[in-house]
Amino acid sequence: MKNIIKDQLKHTLEKSKLKPTGKHYKGKVRDNYYLNEEILMVTSDRISAFDHVLGTIPFKGQILTEIASFWFNKTKDIVPNHYINTIDPQVLLVKEAKPLPVEVIVRKYITGSLWRDYEKSKHHVYEVDFGSNLQKNQKFLKPIITPSTKEDYGKHDQPISRRLILENKLVDRDIYTLAEEYALKLFSEGEKWADKQGLILVDTKYEFGIINNELIVIDEIHTPDSSRYWIKNEYESRFKNNQNQLMLDKENVRQWLINKGFSGEGIPPKLDDDIRILLSEKYIELYNILTGKTFSPSKGDVNVRIKNNLNNAGYQL
Repeated sequence: MKNIIKDQLKHTLEKSKLKPTGKHYKGKVRDNYYLNEEILMVTSDRISAFDHVLGTIPFKGQILTEIASFWFNKTKDIVPNHYINTIDPQVLLVKEAKPLPVEVIVRKYITGSLWRDYEKSKHHVYEVDFGSNLQKNQKFLKPIITPSTKEDYGKHDQPISRRLILENKLVDRDIYTLAEEYALKLFSEGEKWADKQGLILVDTKYEFGIINNELIVIDEIHTPDSSRYWIKNEYESRFKNNQNQLMLDKENVRQWLINKGFSGEGIPPKLDDDIRILLSEKYIELYNILTGKTFSPSKGDVNVRIKNNLNNAGYQL
């Protein structure tokens, strides 16, 4: 697989080359094309961290798309979502919704950005009692919700408390309460499945939107971009010995950046081929374990393939 990944380095999808006929939005990772109350959601191979787009990772868009559709199908009877069908390994057709201006982040362990905030006593912004004298990667007794604002591309999402969301009327109380309920239901389902597959679902973010006064989950569910996953049978010994956990998610690139002295300020270092290949391997490993299937990479020019599949499906873009 490593040679296949190396060959794909020069074919990654940095940006889609479709010609929009209506509204078009480019996010950190996805390019959305709006068509008659539906969206063609193209997942690029771009990777971002600390609100910076860093470069591309081979097969990342395909992995995210296939894992997202796996979870949309798996949880559709638990929480309604925007998924309609898959048109290309990197293109989902979804229903257009009005997004909530906040993200609901569910955490079962103190790690990543929350641990970094905890060390600096910046965690009080959530107005949640996390407990005292916690250790890095320690498990909470129950899932904890730490919301954030959902800012436009190029701006930093901001941590926020439930109280301020409601006081500032960012989201109606009933809708936000339901969003939290949905998030906990999805997290519970994801946690049980991950455990069965030998993984730990550490934390994850959910985005929600409204269609015809109905709250639905949008964007993605339980992908390695939106979630942290650890290897289950390594957790206890590594935690007791204060070692880093074995990670199969985007935290690998965050740690690589931190080790190079970058944590969000200034210009990020350029990703070298070694880290690009490593991240692709980690994402593929997660795909295989999580879905129980062997990843089948769609090799070659991604833009040409997407264009052909859209044309075959009747979309002239």
